[in-house]
Amino acid sequence: MKLKVKDMDIATGGVLIAILNIEDAKRFDLYPEDRITIRKGKKMTTAVVNVAESRKAVSPGKIGLFEEVIGKIKAKQGDNVDIDIQEKPKSIALIKKKLDGHSLTAKETDTIVKHIVQGRLTDIELAYYIASGYMKPLELGEIVALTKSMVKYGGHLKFNKKFIIDKHCSGGVPGNRTTMILVPILAAAGLTMPKTSSRSITSPAGTADTMEVLAPVSQSLDKIKKIVKKTNGCIVWGGAVDLAAADDKMIRVRHSMSIDPEGMLLSSILAKKAAVGSTHVLIDIPLGKDTKIKTKKEAVHLKRMFIKIGKRLGMKVKVIITDGTEPIGNGSGPVLEARDALYIFRRDEKRPLDLEKKSVMMAAEIMKMVGIKDAKKKARQILDSGIAYVKMKEIIKAQGGNPDIDPDKLRLGKYSYTYKSPKSGTIYDIDNITIAKMARIAGAPRDKEAGVYLYKHERQKVKRGEKIFTIYSDSKVKLNYALNILKRRGGITIG
Repeated sequence: MKLKVKDMDIATGGVLIAILNIEDAKRFDLYPEDRITIRKGKKMTTAVVNVAESRKAVSPGKIGLFEEVIGKIKAKQGDNVDIDIQEKPKSIALIKKKLDGHSLTAKETDTIVKHIVQGRLTDIELAYYIASGYMKPLELGEIVALTKSMVKYGGHLKFNKKFIIDKHCSGGVPGNRTTMILVPILAAAGLTMPKTSSRSITSPAGTADTMEVLAPVSQSLDKIKKIVKKTNGCIVWGGAVDLAAADDKMIRVRHSMSIDPEGMLLSSILAKKAAVGSTHVLIDIPLGKDTKIKTKKEAVHLKRMFIKIGKRLGMKVKVIITDGTEPIGNGSGPVLEARDALYIFRRDEKRPLDLEKKSVMMAAEIMKMVGIKDAKKKARQILDSGIAYVKMKEIIKAQGGNPDIDPDKLRLGKYSYTYKSPKSGTIYDIDNITIAKMARIAGAPRDKEAGVYLYKHERQKVKRGEKIFTIYSDSKVKLNYALNILKRRGGITIG
């Protein structure tokens, strides 16, 4: 049956959608969520049916196509296309099998991942798959299969190097921007570290958001290869190159559902490492009441799983459990965190020593993984001598940024509020969630100039009227909302 294309000028972000008028849908006996094949010449794709109740949206004889479908078949407004009824993808039956409590084979998992990447599953169907992994946790073999399939159907980076280094942090600690320090130290030590990082989902900034203050992070695979070949390292946004493309779709649904099945979380992390050819990976699990991993028992369990899965994937994985009881560094928000990193490289007296100490420790752990002796001493020398700063400048320049950027000239939000200690005493607690919420409501990470800057940390003494933190925002309204978080939650405990 031929229908005329109506370009809906709408993108779904992944799922392939076609809209039929209700009269045509009845004639073809099609219902919402059914599948059809759409063919234009030699180009063909499968799409999910939506039904328009009115002629205004899509009139009879026409088919409304979303941008993903338009792109697949190279169609344009007014083109004629053929449609045919398509059975639901096999992956739906496999998802039901998992929901029924059965394990999936590697081939079955591969089919599901393939259909996710092809856009053949709706968000509802994908949500059921994620829920299945929550109801019946993935077995080790299923996690490995899922990881391999996500790598298979995504972008890849390959470097002809003996060691490819990577790291990951489980999250929940504002300001924990160790990647910004680690990459230049390790690249200066002669190691290869093609770091693909994420943007923030719930934090004041992701590494990609912070690096974007200094240089572009949306780079092509070819450009990343050139940057790494020239400098030994990069700090780029993984989402721009579709590494483990299925995972990005799953993360979006997992986040909206607020569930994170362990097996899918592990696959998500290690698939991105495998996609860049990592041989050695350091996993940082911050532990604390406000972090994602809250108990030592959970952290130790995850440590074992990371090591087991890494071994099955041919990667050497080391896991460290670190202190996540308070923010690390002084800034929370892209500009403030980028400024912290530059202060460390420049050996500025304003540099956050806790972030520096942790970064040096992590750099040393990675160096030891690949057999470098006196690792901590070497990491410290690279930083103290300025060699790491030279390397950071090289990376910034290679990615298209200004290597001579002055941290003190980075613009901050035009409106600010400084919270001062209401009494003299010792700071016993700085709540991670409060700091993160204030920074986000102030505008971070979307407004890169927004965030929270800490002058004090836990166990430090303060005098009445002494500055503890400043909130920055480009909006008076957002600044006031951020202050309301502090009033409602508290977050700074002084005794």
